[in-house]
Amino acid sequence: MKSIGIKFNSRELNLDEGITLREFISMQIGKDLDSNSAAVDGSKLGIAAAVNGAVIPRSAWNSYTLAEGHSIELVTAAQGG
Repeated sequence: MKSIGIKFNSRELNLDEGITLREFISMQIGKDLDSNSAAVDGSKLGIAAAVNGAVIPRSAWNSYTLAEGHSIELVTAAQGG
């Protein structure tokens, strides 16, 4: 299978061509995500994803295919004051 080069939180990574944003996020957080990009175990994710500076809605993660040169940022919500 071919690979693509992306940038993730300022690191260069190579991924399998055809990987979706949902699959990538699942790998990064170590949780299985269903087709609606919700955690299979029912836990809250508290994650926002942006590709090339544009926030990608969670509802689009499953159909959003990553491509060569994409820059991905994941932001996790943290509780505090």
